[in-house]
Amino acid sequence: MSLKPSPPQSAFQAAQAAARLARQVAVALGDLDLSPSQYRLLLFLSEGNAAASAVAGRLAVSRPSVTALADGLERRGLLQRKPDLADRRRVAHELTDAGREALAAASAAVAEHITRIADHLDDELADQAIDGLALWNEALNRHRATLEDRR
Repeated sequence: MSLKPSPPQSAFQAAQAAARLARQVAVALGDLDLSPSQYRLLLFLSEGNAAASAVAGRLAVSRPSVTALADGLERRGLLQRKPDLADRRRVAHELTDAGREALAAASAAVAEHITRIADHLDDELADQAIDGLALWNEALNRHRATLEDRR
């Protein structure tokens, strides 16, 4: 029987930070009346329109969850649903101009909040912390691409 080595202590601390940062994202979005799930949907749709099944797979949620998220954002005028002319069963979700503005405001609010937290470190460490999160974004993009290539 072989045992895998345990992750380093820093990986456990990173896991804790990720959980705590998720809460801070929710705090930053609260003033804009957006949930983290709604923000993630807006981010995804900023890359182009998509069917509910694609959105569900990408966000790792059920199709009914996508419907509920989209319903709320559509009522607020942040996204619109359009029938797919090639496949009548498919409905595409796309951002409206108001949705793009809301996404920009949300991204700015989250960035400002995260920067304020990082400001509790000295300047060099604060820059490293922000750069580290940017690296995680790149790692997540590459991970997603790998998963999509396997499909």
